[in-house]
Amino acid sequence: MESYYQPEDLPKFAEIGQEAPELAKKFFDYYNAVFAEGELSEREKSLIALAVAHAVQCPYCIDAYTQTCLEKGSNKAEMTEAIHVATAIRGGASLVHGLQMRNTAQKLSF
Repeated sequence: MESYYQPEDLPKFAEIGQEAPELAKKFFDYYNAVFAEGELSEREKSLIALAVAHAVQCPYCIDAYTQTCLEKGSNKAEMTEAIHVATAIRGGASLVHGLQMRNTAQKLSF
């Protein structure tokens, strides 16, 4: 089945810097610094990344951070729980925007 997303593209991610190497270097330096061990462990950061990947619906990030989470010692139960956290936040964000609808409806009520 053909898809817009091609799994074989993920390993080519670094090629994105070919036409703008200075910008790519800045991005990847920042990216690598963010995911380095800090106040949060690399394993915890990978779980956060996996959850965010689901929230932003990036199949490349989902594949990459599923692998990274497993490599860093997370199990499927932890990974599933992280995804539920992202889902709850995303769903809650949609619902809370319902207040905008209610405010607008209140102003426009006939």
